[in-house]
Amino acid sequence: MTVFNDGPIKVEGNFVLKDARGKAFDLAGRGAVALCRCGGSANKPFCDGTHKTIGFSSTVDAGQG
Repeated sequence: MTVFNDGPIKVEGNFVLKDARGKAFDLAGRGAVALCRCGGSANKPFCDGTHKTIGFSSTVDAGQG
């Protein structure tokens, strides 16, 4: 997983993404998805690029424990 500054979380590899009820999303064999962090996506939990238009700002540094 990679957290992008001012953007989404990218999840790559062999994974299963489930909703709160435990039902798996149909990812149709995709090896990567971008998950929304700004809360503005019309396609939650996936990123639709809204963070760019609403001015979402968040800098992430692995050194911040």
